[in-house]
Amino acid sequence: MLMFLSGMVTAGFLVAAAFFLRFWQRTGDTLFAVLGVSFVFFALSQVATLAVDAPQDDRTAIFLLRLIGFVILLAGIVAKNMTRGRQPRRNGEIKSNNSSGASSGT
Repeated sequence: MLMFLSGMVTAGFLVAAAFFLRFWQRTGDTLFAVLGVSFVFFALSQVATLAVDAPQDDRTAIFLLRLIGFVILLAGIVAKNMTRGRQPRRNGEIKSNNSSGASSGT
């Protein structure tokens, strides 16, 4: 039963990776590529955990795959946020918290 559930989790990771990689092809946004690659690393980690019949103490190398996936994910998010702050605003627009469009000081 445990192997079946682990297989389902692995399939879920691969489906998520396929969706993100498809979104990356459509939009060209690198964050989707980063998410897809991260989910592939998560799936590899899940498969390696099942394939290697090692005691709990000897699975450090397997968990490195998961760590690599999370590091790639965090680096992609940080890179996306850093590039978003550098984009110039169009026509000198300044965003305000006033959603009604009326000015408060006249």
